[in-house]
Parts: sequence; structure tokens; C-alpha cells
Amino acid sequence: MSIHEDALALKDYTVELRRDFHHHPELGFEEVRTAKIVAETLREFGLDVTTGVAETGVVGILEGAAKSPVLLLRFDMDALPIMEETGAPYASEIPGKMHACGHDCHVAVGLSVAKLLAARRDELQGTVKFVFQPAEEGGGGARKMVEAGILENPKPDYALAMHVWNDKPVGWYELKPGPIMAGAHIFSVKITGKGGHGASPHQCVDPIVAAAQIITALQSIPSRNVSPLESAVISVCTVEAGSAFNIIPQEVHFSGTIRTFKPEVLQTVKSRFDQVVETIAESMGCEAEITMEQVTYPVSNDPDLTALMTDEVREINPDAMVDATFQTMGSEDFSFMIQDIPGCFVMVGSANHEKGLDYSHHNPKFNVDEACLPNAVGLIAKGALRILSQE
Repeated sequence: MSIHEDALALKDYTVELRRDFHHHPELGFEEVRTAKIVAETLREFGLDVTTGVAETGVVGILEGAAKSPVLLLRFDMDALPIMEETGAPYASEIPGKMHACGHDCHVAVGLSVAKLLAARRDELQGTVKFVFQPAEEGGGGARKMVEAGILENPKPDYALAMHVWNDKPVGWYELKPGPIMAGAHIFSVKITGKGGHGASPHQCVDPIVAAAQIITALQSIPSRNVSPLESAVISVCTVEAGSAFNIIPQEVHFSGTIRTFKPEVLQTVKSRFDQVVETIAESMGCEAEITMEQVTYPVSNDPDLTALMTDEVREINPDAMVDATFQTMGSEDFSFMIQDIPGCFVMVGSANHEKGLDYSHHNPKFNVDEACLPNAVGLIAKGALRILSQE
């Protein structure tokens, strides 16, 4: 049988794994149970396994008929702090924690790909480095794994990752060359004024009024300082101030995110962000303190790898919906792993509107049509064989 046919035959195994992980979600750097199962399963397949990488990460090495080239396959493991509302029989057993982004699917896909490729070890013209990553959801897991040395011993020549995508139906695939996901920064701003009685605002320097004007003005940056042909997002997502209805507070804190695809756009946005915040605060008699941190780089697909994976999709299913234009302002820390090596990030459609399995990612009712799982397993396994043989 072809490896895609093997993936279809393995569907029950993949689904069982996915439901088990879904039932037992673990947040970033808490993936102890998940990592234990991953490590034990990879060892059963004959892989050389290292655990405790960046706290709870797992790396498995599968050597084929040749040791090089080396292909890194990344699968993230963490859940989200969300109370599940799917009503599924395999719903989270842990209140306030849920696999609401599909990482349970990714772990199941990763282990299924390992099973298929281990059975075809003699066909591998190189080495596959399986990386099961903790804390993708804003915890910096990929950066910490890179710092821990996952891009060495052996050094990858290529990298692949995948993500189920519930905005699109089963049978849809994202395979766009170039930038597909935005780089993300988080910012935190403190505006300090002079507090006092709400009945005597003339004796105060109101940081709330200053913050309100700053937040409104920040929205003009993407629309007035960035070309309409480019993309940028500034979202203020938290505002904290005050303790009582009649007290003008001393400070206001707000935070949010900046998303861009290109370094030059990011530089423009950051420069104008600082100017807007500091100038308006000063004009209102307040002081401003800005903290900004990079969360991810943009995810940019290597054109050659993307073309190769597109060919593999077409070979599996000539009628597949291949989207070569897709972009999202969402971010992914897989970007840290492909700064210096060619990489491809594939999204696999997972929604089914007729079954009501179409809630967006990070929603309490998020769930996927599990028919997407063998699609992902077959594509990643087939792509791995092809990438290594191309060398």
C-alpha cells in the first residue's frame, strides 16, 4: 500500500490518541503526561529519544538508510486555559483547561507519522528529527527548544510543521510560498499622572483621559502610516485602572499586540507607536513607560518545499483544495526553528459545517472533524519521504 493508504488504515489509532490527549489537556510547560506518552511511544517505534528538552519537550531521532539529510518535524503539545463546552464524550476532564486549538491532533498526527516512517525506515534516505514542543501558546516553547540545542546534533537541513485549521473544511490545504503568519510583539504601557478626588479633576493629572486618547490614536498607525498594500495590526487587549468611582487613579496600564509580516513595516509601526504614546502622554502632563517584547518572527514558507508539498497533496488527491494565497495575522513560534533553514508550515482543513464542527480556534466549543487526521498524517509522512529522497 502507499503511505497515504497506510495513514487511512491507521485512522482509528490516530483518533484514539487524539481523544486521549483531548481528554487530558495540559498547559504550557505542564505537558508531563503528554510527554511521557510521546516518549514511550517513540521508544516503542525504535527511535532514539531525549526527554526534558526545554522542560517538557521530547525529541526523537529516526535514522534511515542514510544519516543525512536531516528533516525536522515539529508538533506542539500544549492546551489552553479555557473551560470546554463541546459536550463531546472525550471532553476535557480538567476544569478550566482545554485543547481548543488542535494541538491534541498535532501530537496524535506526529506519533502516527513516526509509526509509519519507522515501519519504512529502510526507505528513508536520511534522518527524521521528531520535535514535540511545549508551550506554543505564548509560552516561548520553540525559542526555549532552540536555545536548548534542538537545531544541532544532528543539525536539520529542512523543517516541516502542520496545523489543523477550523476556518476551512476537510480537504482544504494551505500551501503558500513566502509569509503566511505574522510576527508578533507584545507591548505593555504604564501611564502615570497625579491621582486625586473625582470631584476635583482640576487638581489632578488624569491618566485615564491620556490613556484613552493614546489608545484611540494608536489605531491610526496601521491606517495612516502603513501602506494600504501592506498589513499591520495594533490591538490593545487589556486596560487596568482605578479602584473606586470617585478616585482618579495615579496610573493606567494597558497591553496588547503588534502583528506584521515585514521587518520594515514592523520598524515603522514600533517607531510611530513610541512617538504616539510618549507625545500624547507628555501633552497631557503624564509620563509614559513602554515595554515591548518579540513573541515570534513571521512564518515564511520556503518556495521549493512548498512546491514539493503541493505536488504531494495533488498526488494524494487531485481534487484537493490547495490555497496558495492564504495569510493570517495569527502567529506561530515554529518561526524560531526556520530562521536559518528552509521550512514549510502546512495548514490542513478540519471543519465540517454540517456536523457543527466549525467553531473557531480558542473557542470553548472548538472541535474538529477527525477525517482531517489521516489527511495530515499521510501528507506529512509522504512529504518527509519525498524531501529526503530529493536530496
